[in-house]
Amino acid sequence: MTTLHRVPAARPRTTPWRSWGTFLLLAGPNVALLVLFVYKPLIQNVQYSLLHWNLGSDTATAIGLENYRNYFSDPKTPAVLLTTLVFAVVTVGGCMAIGLALARLLDRELRGRTFVRAAVFAPYVLSGVAVGMCWLFVFDPQYGLVSGLLRGLGLTSPNWYNDPDWALAMVCIVYLWKYVGYVAIIYLAALQSVPGDLLEAAQIDGASPLRTFWSIVFPLLSPTTLFLSVTVFIESNSGGSFDIIRAMTKGGPLEGTTTMVYQVYQEAFVDGSAGYASAIATLLFLGLLAVTLVQMVFIERKVHYR
Repeated sequence: MTTLHRVPAARPRTTPWRSWGTFLLLAGPNVALLVLFVYKPLIQNVQYSLLHWNLGSDTATAIGLENYRNYFSDPKTPAVLLTTLVFAVVTVGGCMAIGLALARLLDRELRGRTFVRAAVFAPYVLSGVAVGMCWLFVFDPQYGLVSGLLRGLGLTSPNWYNDPDWALAMVCIVYLWKYVGYVAIIYLAALQSVPGDLLEAAQIDGASPLRTFWSIVFPLLSPTTLFLSVTVFIESNSGGSFDIIRAMTKGGPLEGTTTMVYQVYQEAFVDGSAGYASAIATLLFLGLLAVTLVQMVFIERKVHYR
């Protein structure tokens, strides 16, 4: 007669207290800094957006959603939103396209490519204010480099400082010059991690260089493309664009270069409407969050992880 022995049920695994202690020791300071310098100011900004509060005043009045209603009823709002959208599309799209092209060029065996890589990346680490001040001389309508080149070609220099459309184009050009090197270096690192045997197999099969790039290389770059599309978009709608706009145009002419991030500064520190500026900052945050979520949900579906 066979005797059946009951196997004791497995006990649920518990995490030792030492593991929790190690986790808190390593992650605790970072979490504390995030709470203190990111989440707390974010919550306070939302609270301020519900107040009628002038910067420097000791008193504030709760007005609910009045600041938001005032913003959407302001006749200047559509122009600011359009400027923000145009600036984001041009700078993000331009940085991605030009950066990838530069990365492809820098990935080749060229003499002095180390120096060229450093030169391409150098503008990214420069101060945005310094970059903007230097480019003011480049776009000077009388003595600038651009006007000189256009006169040499028999063309008239655009009115960069007095025409809102040309002023926005000028700011976009300077932003691209500053940030395209960052995108190029990130793409270059991704290109150098593409397996060489895949490229050799495509060459043996007779695939053209263009076909190899679009069918093999570019899909393998999709994680990098997702990362850059998110980070560059956020950067173009935050401090990355503010310092250039502040140094070159101060939001003008006729508010032609006033984006939402610059409008926050204008309302808070020039006009002193801290509550109204907080409402604009909250709307900007919600917009960035929504676009980022769309990027993460829809673009990530086409990401090919190796």
